[in-house]
Amino acid sequence: MNIGLYTDTYFPQISGVATSIKTLKDALERQGHNVFIFTTTDPNVKKGTVEPNVFRFSSIPFVSFTDRRIAFRGLFEATKVAKEVNLDIVHTQTEFALGTIGKYVAHQLDIPAIHTYHTMYEDYLHYILNGHLLRPYHVKQFVKSYLKNMDGCIAPSGRVEALLHRYGVQIPIRVIPTGVDIQGINSDAKRDVRKELGIAEDVPVILTLSRIAAEKKISHILNVMPDIIEEFPNVKFVIAGDGPDVDVLKDQVERLTLEDYVIFAGNVDHGDVGNYYRMADLFVSASDTETQGLTYIEALAAGTPCVVYDTDYTENIFDKEIFGRTFTTQKEMQEEIIELLKKGRRKIPQEVLQNKLQKISSDQFATDVYNFYQYAIDNYQPKHEEL
Repeated sequence: MNIGLYTDTYFPQISGVATSIKTLKDALERQGHNVFIFTTTDPNVKKGTVEPNVFRFSSIPFVSFTDRRIAFRGLFEATKVAKEVNLDIVHTQTEFALGTIGKYVAHQLDIPAIHTYHTMYEDYLHYILNGHLLRPYHVKQFVKSYLKNMDGCIAPSGRVEALLHRYGVQIPIRVIPTGVDIQGINSDAKRDVRKELGIAEDVPVILTLSRIAAEKKISHILNVMPDIIEEFPNVKFVIAGDGPDVDVLKDQVERLTLEDYVIFAGNVDHGDVGNYYRMADLFVSASDTETQGLTYIEALAAGTPCVVYDTDYTENIFDKEIFGRTFTTQKEMQEEIIELLKKGRRKIPQEVLQNKLQKISSDQFATDVYNFYQYAIDNYQPKHEEL
């Protein structure tokens, strides 16, 4: 099958969406399909760089998300390319520029278009004029309008599916959790990250790895660090990633006099994340806006227990204590971290993880998505109305 993925964010940008798309692309290609990425230009990709089956369109930084980009041209070029590679289906991963281009391409080629709804936008309205411009009602109308006339929508979790139903979305919806490249997490080149960061082997390490932004609630972890330090005077908290709130968090570290306990590791190449997960005693995520939970699935794949915010999605993942704990308040988070650190460094045996991880492997992810593609193709009805 010839598949077109349309996205405003893709590697080398670091985000859960970019990781999800790359994981899907690689897994579909392993299964024999041809996958073509239609995405934005990126200042970190040098001109002349050869990226097989990746087509980039002129873009500018996105308003309020300056580390993200939005295409401002490419409609006709994308259609020409799609015809040349003979796409069978369009799969959009954004509701913005490239998503609109993908819908247009599908309309012009008379092929089905499906969408993955990655982002709970109601959780991000504060980015736009501090939440004074857009309301949840506007998000509902925007999402319904975008999904109109599409042939299906993938929800990464039941929480997202429930939201789409609440919005009144009528098209077929399939819950397909984003898979993780388990083999890739555990086969990357082994590096001694502790040594590179100056952390001794007997020091307990807490890790968070994500885009450094307000919605990730990393500040909540910093807030409980003084209490954790009372129990573990040599503990280190490693913050891996980059984003708009790095300086904000560094100011918070200074205010709390945590300079000796917190390490900002900066951006981590996706091919290197396994080394970071493995060096940690615990992976902690305080974010309450996750729709996919990729980072803690990756942490589990590396054998590292987690302490994460409790959602409907986590219930099926953390059903055994050996995998970690969930919480809903900062106090609970602090207590869970301390209790697990007291047990000492424990890696989850791969045989214990095997059954659980198989269900959320990248290969299973690709198979489920492909089956939905086939469903959309089999049930496709040509559309003649305007987009």
